[in-house]
Amino acid sequence: MADVAERAGVSTSTVSRTLRGLSTVSPEVRARVEQAARELDFAVSRHAASLVTGRTRNVAVLVPTLGSWFMGTALSGLARALRAAGMELTVYVIPGMAERTAFFEHLPARRNADALLVFSFDLTAGETARLDGLAMPVVHVSQHVDGRPSVYVDDVAGALHGTRHLLNLGHRRIAHVRTVGACGFSFSSQERLVGYRQALAEAGLPLDDDLVVATAAGDKRGAAEAVGRLLGPREPPTAVFAEQDEVAVAVIWTLRATRIPVPGQMSVVGFDDQPVAQWFDLTTVAQSPALIGRRAGELALSLIDDPGGDRERHLVLPTHVIP
Repeated sequence: MADVAERAGVSTSTVSRTLRGLSTVSPEVRARVEQAARELDFAVSRHAASLVTGRTRNVAVLVPTLGSWFMGTALSGLARALRAAGMELTVYVIPGMAERTAFFEHLPARRNADALLVFSFDLTAGETARLDGLAMPVVHVSQHVDGRPSVYVDDVAGALHGTRHLLNLGHRRIAHVRTVGACGFSFSSQERLVGYRQALAEAGLPLDDDLVVATAAGDKRGAAEAVGRLLGPREPPTAVFAEQDEVAVAVIWTLRATRIPVPGQMSVVGFDDQPVAQWFDLTTVAQSPALIGRRAGELALSLIDDPGGDRERHLVLPTHVIP
């Protein structure tokens, strides 16, 4: 830093203020310091800076998996928001019980971040209490957590509108294909089931448990078995509302392989607006994971800058049907 200061003709404190992005440095001085830093290949030590400011300039993220379209897209949106604010991102992937136990025992994010974002993660009461004890903002993403900042879409309203779309097409026997074993996504699964049932109740239709079946996302054989269960009753459904687009696509593939025309004999609606929906001309309930990630990052940044801010703030993002 002293070398940069000498070359730029300023004090070391001015170098420090400039490279930390403070607004108290004039544009002309900032340009000289940045040029000198580039010429000397100098970079601010994050660790040293954090000792002075108490900030790491880093946000930690806890996720159950990276192997999903939603998670990858949401993290991309989050990363862009943090990058614009000069923040870095650390991702903790907790796919199994061993990693989960180790994370909540040691809480590595406590020492390495200014905020923690918990993405689509089914937490126990004890785990939630551990996170509440962190001396940093904790934002829950793609799930509603009472009394804590959360960013999510209205899954109930989305499923209600998706099922209502089928009702408005004249269907009265509408099935729902859910997912099982989707790590970390049980909140959305439960909420979408609630919305599906609300739409049927709103239309004065009875709830038939035989019309609700489950399969693992991305499991073609499981989807075939689910469709087989739906085609077994004396009065099979004429429409399917699927919890996710990839489940809807598996249902469509199975129906067409069974020589059941879609949508001629069976209508199918998905949820997410994944890229695959366009290839299958799939009616879907669209959400924007990139926007969810960006808004979650913005909320975390606001809580970092204002520690006394609203810790019970909920950002509920809309969904819409794309026919």
